[in-house]
Amino acid sequence: MLVYPSSIDLSSRTLRFLTGQLTARRRALGTRWRRLSAARQALLALAHLRCGDTYAQLAAGFGIGIATVYRYIREAVEALSVLAPFLAEAMRTIRTKAFVILDGTLLPIDRVAADTPYYSGKHKRHGMNVQVLADPFGRLLWASPALPGSTHDLAAARQHGITEALADVGLKCWADKAYQGASGPIRVPFRGRRLKRWKRRHNTTHAKIRCQGERAMATLKGWRLLRKLRCSTNRITDVVKAVLVLQHASA
Repeated sequence: MLVYPSSIDLSSRTLRFLTGQLTARRRALGTRWRRLSAARQALLALAHLRCGDTYAQLAAGFGIGIATVYRYIREAVEALSVLAPFLAEAMRTIRTKAFVILDGTLLPIDRVAADTPYYSGKHKRHGMNVQVLADPFGRLLWASPALPGSTHDLAAARQHGITEALADVGLKCWADKAYQGASGPIRVPFRGRRLKRWKRRHNTTHAKIRCQGERAMATLKGWRLLRKLRCSTNRITDVVKAVLVLQHASA
C-alpha cells in the first residue's frame, strides 16, 4: 500500500478538517460501513487534489476499486464545495483589508480543438477562466466559479459582480492591463510603449504592489490537479471551491 502522508504537503489541520466533514456527512446519511474510514477517505481525496494522483494510482494504493475511488473523491469535493463562500460572504472579510489584488488565471483542461468556447487566444490552449482576489500579502481570499477559457478577464470580473462588490464597499483594487476599462476602484497600469516618465514610475509602483497577487496564483496552482484538469467542465467549479475551502482550513 502506498504511503501518502509523507508526499502530501499539507498540515494535519487540513486532514482533520476534511475528516470531520466526511464523518459528519456519513452520520447524516446513516452510513454503517465503508471500505475506507473517513480519515482514509480524506487522505485519498487530498492525494488526488494536492498531488494529482489518478484514479488508477489511488485504487492501487488504497486497495479499492476505481469506481469506489471516483465516488469517494466526488463525495469529498461535494462536501467541501458547499462550504465555499459566495462573493457577498467573502466581502465581509475582504472589506477589512487595506486593498485587494485581482487577477485571472487559466486552468488547463483536456479539451479538443472543436471546443471553441474553452480555447483561450491569450494562452493558446484550452482551459477555464477563474478570477482570484488576494490580500496585500498575496494570501488567497476568494476564487470565482470557472468560466470557459475564451472569456476575457474583465468580462469575467463583471459577470461575477466583482467590480460592483468592490465599488459598494469602496475598496481599492490593483489589477493588470487585462482589466483596462473597469470602472470603480480597480486600478490598472498605463498602456503603451512611449510613456511619460511619471507614467512609467506609476507602472513600476503598480507592478510592485500587484506582483503579490502571483503568490495567490502559486497557492492555487500548488494543488496539482488544477494544473491539468481531466474532469467534466461542469465539475471544475466544485473542485476550485473545494481547494479554496481546504486552503483556508490549512491557514
